[in-house]
Amino acid sequence: MEHVTAAVPHPRSEGEGEGPAARAGRRSLAVALLSGALGAAVALLATRQRWSMGTATVAGDAFPLSAKGSDITGVPAALAIVGLAALVAVFAVRRAGRFAVSALLALSGAGIVVAALLGATDSSALDDKAAQASGDTSSVVHAFDHTAWPYVAAVGGGLILLAGLLALLYGRRWPAMSGRYERNGTPRPRRAPVVDPDRPEDIWKALDRGEDPTGA
Repeated sequence: MEHVTAAVPHPRSEGEGEGPAARAGRRSLAVALLSGALGAAVALLATRQRWSMGTATVAGDAFPLSAKGSDITGVPAALAIVGLAALVAVFAVRRAGRFAVSALLALSGAGIVVAALLGATDSSALDDKAAQASGDTSSVVHAFDHTAWPYVAAVGGGLILLAGLLALLYGRRWPAMSGRYERNGTPRPRRAPVVDPDRPEDIWKALDRGEDPTGA
């Protein structure tokens, strides 16, 4: 008697058989999530640090002054929060909505970069502190200098910008937060609730849905 040997298929490892588009979409998703979250954290941290310092003349003596990033501009911190919210919202919308949210994410990152670079050379916050310390509204800060923290905030904005650009390019391949849809976007069929003829509340609910509770 001849023995027939059935070919047993080997299980595929994770990712095997995926096309280049699927792999690129998965990689871009991971990079966007990491860079967006890290960029928002870096930008928020940087705005709490000292960005600039200088001296003011108070009663003939040099009085040291310093200003945090939040004293100079509130734009980077605000846009970091907006960018973080947009990063989450990308997965809650589809098609045109996803494109709009991705664009908002990219613009948030670009805005942080611009605001941080402008803040590195902005002495207005220190001038205000010099005027308060000296009691003279025309007093300005001297020996103005800045730290590296504005550029750290700009790096954080650049990471958010990268996340936004990845979302614009590959976002259509990313999944969405909806259990009603399959991976190809087709709605999953819903099962009709079972109507118990001995329970009046089930009958009324079926009638409200426009169904025949008798099943006829």
